[in-house]
Amino acid sequence: MKRVLAIIVFVVVLVVGVLIGTRYFYVVGEGMKAGTLNYVVKKGYVFKTYEGEMILDGFQSKGPNTMQSNEFLFSITDTALAMKLMLSAGNHVLVRYKEYNGAVTWRGYSKFIVDSLVSISNPASSGFPVK
Repeated sequence: MKRVLAIIVFVVVLVVGVLIGTRYFYVVGEGMKAGTLNYVVKKGYVFKTYEGEMILDGFQSKGPNTMQSNEFLFSITDTALAMKLMLSAGNHVLVRYKEYNGAVTWRGYSKFIVDSLVSISNPASSGFPVK
């Protein structure tokens, strides 16, 4: 009886471990996004993480007869990359990201983690009007 109970406990722990691992640590998607970097901030109470927002190119309608900008909220785990992005606020950037099924507190608030900066272009040099 003890042996059967030990096997059942082992299987339950294994299944829970696999479910948690796939939910929070398995990369479900990778890609690139381009847009105007709005901000990057360091925030948090216990775990200080870098969080950012980018306004993507184009517009997305969330309902009939409505239009609003398409925002991309993301987290950054690399401090050096976060500093580069902080200095690039207001510029047009192209970033590479990884998508997870869920967010982990020490990794950031978002399930999208930016892991590299591909390019930066200044909107003043690309012909966009600057006020």
